Formats: sequence, structure tokens, C-alpha cells
Amino acid sequence: QVQLVESGGGLVQPGGSLRLSCAASGFSFSNYGIHWVRQAPGKGLEWVSSILTNGGTYNSDSVKGRFTISRDNAKNTVILQMNSLKLEDTAVYYCARWNDWWSMDYWGKGSLVTVSS
Repeated sequence: QVQLVESGGGLVQPGGSLRLSCAASGFSFSNYGIHWVRQAPGKGLEWVSSILTNGGTYNSDSVKGRFTISRDNAKNTVILQMNSLKLEDTAVYYCARWNDWWSMDYWGKGSLVTVSS
């Protein structure tokens, strides 16, 4: 069964860093891209970053230059390294499997990141 599990969230001060992990199981990990999507309190879903099967990446304008997505196929894991965190980065962060074109067919349960002084 396909499973995605996020970890690494928590409380951090503005300007700080956090490293989120997405551990995948139940499918051929190396054959799929992965997205990171977030939802701030009271707001809708916002796409953050994506990584292709070949390691190529896409990043939203709001996080470009601050967040880095990477993958370790040997560990079936995708990493989102978040630096220079801002108050507006506060959100539940989800990883999701890239299905077709711009679709996401399986999602994790999310990990909460709170940026506060």
C-alpha cells in the first residue's frame, strides 16, 4: 500500500532552519516525482516545490532561494531543507506523489511548521 510520511516539523524562530523528510513506501519510489504542498492556517493549499525522477526541481516564487528539495532513492526519501524561515511559512506541509502531468494521487498526513518569535 502506498504510504507517505512527513517528519521534521516543529517550532522555529524567524530566520531559522528546519529539515522536513518524506518517507515513501509501497511503490517504486525512483519512478515517481514528489511534490511538497503547504496549507497555512485559514488558507487553501499552496504548492511549494517538486522534484522529478531525474532530480530536476521546481520551486514556487515564495520559497525560491530559501528552500531546497532533494531526493535519496536508496532511502526512499525526499527532503525539504527550509532556511531563512519567515512567519508566513507557518503551515502544515504535505508531501504528495506526482501522478500525471500536474496531479497528485497519494498524500501524507502532513507535518506542522510553526515560525514564531
